[in-house]
Amino acid sequence: MKETVRFGISLEGQLLNSFDELIHSKGYDNRSEAIRDLIRNSLVEEQWHEKDEETVGTVTLVYDHHTRELSDKLTEHQHSHHEAIISSMHIHLDAHHCLEVVVMKGKSRVIKKLADELISTKGIKHGKLVTTTTGKFL
Repeated sequence: MKETVRFGISLEGQLLNSFDELIHSKGYDNRSEAIRDLIRNSLVEEQWHEKDEETVGTVTLVYDHHTRELSDKLTEHQHSHHEAIISSMHIHLDAHHCLEVVVMKGKSRVIKKLADELISTKGIKHGKLVTTTTGKFL
């Protein structure tokens, strides 16, 4: 079991009040849990700056499935990067629009490049990369 270390922190009263309001609105039980999450988030962001770290990311794409050959292009692109793409999910939003979520694992520079390629595919209405971690170092 990991040892828990307690430490003190000094903050201006107004900053602490704002933080308490924020963590309450997000449903945290206490400040410690919120601070742990802030620290973890900073560590994950730093991991993404290291180009050779193994990371995980999801790309969310929204597009009109009637756009000529777009579905085929996306499928082809995903097959050609099968070593990085570990899963995908396709959702029909309405009669015309689809949402696709692509889960990738690999070095951050590879995932960023692949995400940019998918998002910039002609016909994509919106795309976004969400970055996270494998959790190994947390």
